[in-house]
Amino acid sequence: MTTTDESVYNGMSASELGEQGWERPWSGPNGGQCVETKQLADGRVAVRQSSDPAGPALIYTPEEITAFVRGVKQGLADHLTAE
Repeated sequence: MTTTDESVYNGMSASELGEQGWERPWSGPNGGQCVETKQLADGRVAVRQSSDPAGPALIYTPEEITAFVRGVKQGLADHLTAE
């Protein structure tokens, strides 16, 4: 079982997580609007929209991120992309 910091919760303001440590694991020619991720001390991953760095952060467990990435690699999200 993973111990989590209960002050970090899904939907919290991303600015409350600080400005250090945010990364853009992928980015495209979309005018700088990218998804940013941040590895949290307890292993969870925060995700925010780069164009709204103070907006809500989505918080995922390592298992959730693993399942998401695995599904994307398997093509399970291909229907979400523009043709």
